[in-house]
Amino acid sequence: MAKKRLTGESLDLILDNIIQTVDDSKGEIYLIAEDARQEYERIKKELDDLKQQVLSTIAEGEKLELHARLARRRLSEVSRHFKIYSEPEVRDAYEKAHELQTKLLMNQQNEQQLRQRRDELERRLKALSETIQRADHLAGQITVVLNYLNSDLKQVGEIVEDAIEKEYFGFRIIEAQEEERKRLSREIHDGPAQMLANVMLRSELVERVYRERSPEEALQEIRDLRKMVRSALYEVRRIIYDLRPMALDDLGLIPTLRKYLATIEEYNNGNPRITFISIGQEVRIPSKLEVALFRLVQESVTNALKHAEASEIQVKIEISKNHVILLVKDDGKGFKIEQKKEDSFGLIGMKERVDLLDGKININSREGKGTTILIQVALSQTLE
Repeated sequence: MAKKRLTGESLDLILDNIIQTVDDSKGEIYLIAEDARQEYERIKKELDDLKQQVLSTIAEGEKLELHARLARRRLSEVSRHFKIYSEPEVRDAYEKAHELQTKLLMNQQNEQQLRQRRDELERRLKALSETIQRADHLAGQITVVLNYLNSDLKQVGEIVEDAIEKEYFGFRIIEAQEEERKRLSREIHDGPAQMLANVMLRSELVERVYRERSPEEALQEIRDLRKMVRSALYEVRRIIYDLRPMALDDLGLIPTLRKYLATIEEYNNGNPRITFISIGQEVRIPSKLEVALFRLVQESVTNALKHAEASEIQVKIEISKNHVILLVKDDGKGFKIEQKKEDSFGLIGMKERVDLLDGKININSREGKGTTILIQVALSQTLE
C-alpha cells in the first residue's frame, strides 16, 4: 500500500477542517449558553412570583391562626355554658371553629408545597448559573484555541511546505552536481583533451614535415600547433573560471564581476548587452561573502541568458560600511513567480544562499515586463 505523502497544502486542509469543527462546536456552546440564559430568566421570574406567593400564604396563615384561636375560645366558652346558648349558637360556634381549622391546615399544606417548589427552583437556578459560567468559560477557551489555530498553527503549513521544498532542493542539488560532473567531463573530453590529442598528432606531423618537406612548412605547422595549444589553454582556463575564478581571491569581487560580465557579453557577441555598475569604493569584503555574491550574480545572469530572451541585463552592486546591495535586472519576457517549474530550482538555490548569509532577497517579475532581483546582505563587521 502506497504511503500518502503529507504536504503543506494537505496539512492546511486538515487545519481548516479542525478550525471549522472547533468553530462549529463554539457555536453549539453559544446556543447551549443562550438556552440556559433564557431558562434562567424564566425560572428566576417564576421564583420571584413564587416567593411573593409564599409571603402572601404566610400572611394569610397568620390571619387564619388568629381567627382559629378566637373561634376555639368561642367554642370552649359555648361548651362550658352549654345551657345558656341555644342549639343554633352552639352549632354555629362549632362549624366556624372547624372551618377555620380546615382552612388553616390547607394554608399550611399550601405553604409547605410552595416552599418545596421554591427550593427546587433555587436549586435549578443555581445549576443553570453554573452551566452558563462553564459554557462562557469553555467558549473563551475555544476562542483562544481558534486564535492559536488561525495564527501560530497556520504557519505550520508554510514550515512543512518550506521543509518539503528544501528536501526537494537537496535532491535537485545532488542531481545538478551529477549533471555538472557530466558536463565538465564532456567539455574536457571534447575540448582540451581532444585538442591535446590533436597536439600530439600535429607534433608528430611537424617532425615528418621537417624531414620530408621543408623547414618553412614545418614552421607553419608549429604556428598552427601554437594556435591549437592557445585554444586548449583558453578552454582549460574557462572551465577553471566557471568552477571558481582565481581573480576572486587575488583582485576581489568588483574586478572579478567586471571581467566575468564582460567575458559573458563577448562570448554571446554582445547580445544581450550587459551593463555593470559599481557604487562606492572597490573594497574587499569577507571571502565567503565575495564567493556567495559572485555565485548569486552568476546564477541570476545565467537564468536571464537561458530563459529571459532579454536584450539588456543590468548588474548593479553597492558596498557600504554596513551592507551590500546587489541588483540584477533584465528586460526579458518575465515569468509568474507563483508558477513553479519541475526542472527549475535556480531561484530556490538563490534563496537558500541568501538565507545562509542572513540576507534578504526580493524577486519581482511580470510576464512581458522583465525580472528584477534585489539582494541585501548585512556586513558582520564595519568596513574601513
